[in-house]
Amino acid sequence: MTVLETQTAAPIEKAPLERYVAPDKPSLVGLTRAQLSDALGRLGVPEAQRKMRVQQLWHWLYFRGVTDFEAMTSVSKELRALLAAHHTLDRPEVVAEQVSVDGTRKWLLRLPGEVQGERPHEVECVYIPDSERGTLCVSSQVGCTLNCTFCHTGTQRLVRNLTAGEIVGQVLAARDRLGDWPGGVRPTDGVIPAGERCITNIVMMGMGEPLYNFEAVRDALLIVADGDGIAISKRRITLSTSGVVPLIARTGAEIGCMLAVSLHAVRDELRNELVPLNRKYPIAELLEACRNYPGASNAKRITFEYVMLKGVNDSIAEAKALVRLLKGIPAKINLIPFNPWPGSRYECSDWEQIEKFSQVVFDAGYASPVRTPRGRDILAACGQLKSASEKLSARERLALRAMAMTD
Repeated sequence: MTVLETQTAAPIEKAPLERYVAPDKPSLVGLTRAQLSDALGRLGVPEAQRKMRVQQLWHWLYFRGVTDFEAMTSVSKELRALLAAHHTLDRPEVVAEQVSVDGTRKWLLRLPGEVQGERPHEVECVYIPDSERGTLCVSSQVGCTLNCTFCHTGTQRLVRNLTAGEIVGQVLAARDRLGDWPGGVRPTDGVIPAGERCITNIVMMGMGEPLYNFEAVRDALLIVADGDGIAISKRRITLSTSGVVPLIARTGAEIGCMLAVSLHAVRDELRNELVPLNRKYPIAELLEACRNYPGASNAKRITFEYVMLKGVNDSIAEAKALVRLLKGIPAKINLIPFNPWPGSRYECSDWEQIEKFSQVVFDAGYASPVRTPRGRDILAACGQLKSASEKLSARERLALRAMAMTD
């Protein structure tokens, strides 16, 4: 059986192995304003007071970043005690942190499993700093629904979707670690941006396919963008999808963030192998959805991600075909040098070939930045994330350790 036949026989989507079970005392993190109001109502707060109380909670949760109800000094002692008796301000637990030689940080975050006392769920979150900005790469699932063959996360089983609170909680946990709150103390190791904010950009490019967890991702990103709290502009929030066509329009209409599409091939035959979801939503359907993306314009371009695989999709003919495919779409093309991981059958394109490919795209009038590989030494680069929620073989553990030690 050929590689293509093997991929064709594999399922396009995975079924979740577990589900989220809410704790007895749920966290307020990730609740919308309406949900916060309902929670206050269940505690007996009069309806006439709820709007004010919600605004107070919102300020302490998302502007101040407090982790203890007692720190909410503008809230009455009685209400603080009532909230503490029924809720928490918990975010995901950081169980491991790695700092790359280039300043990239990767956190392993622990979440509750379906069955109390059994193995917890874990996801990875990556912070990529530059001198003037810092980008946080956030996960949407434990594992991934899809089976993209070049992606390390795609080799993992789908354990479950994350809740809105677990998605927002990654942002809060990262800001906690970076001292990115008023009066916070920033770490002295690694690279930290010089501006007022450590985290200036959010990308939904971590573990999982965000559009297979649409409602939770939508609610989380709207909380992140809310001007009274974390206040990261929607123009600085990017959602990356492998091409779940029916939900692309809803992403633009209901979230309003920037869109990135994992394209990686110009022919259906090849994309069927690299991104098996293409068998369900082929290239023509995907690009039509992009042409109709709400708000797309030259000022709000769609990013097309194209991982450079040696001898697979990196020919000059394919560069010219890519340009023809994207005609009429306000776009930029992000060329991504393939990041190796244990067991992968692909290699990164030669740098000379990447430059030639980029030049063809640039000459056609498209921005074609080549994404600088970041965090490779800690397996934090694009396509490398894979949590410990899935057991690794002894050989894979050794390979991971060897790669993590490589500068």
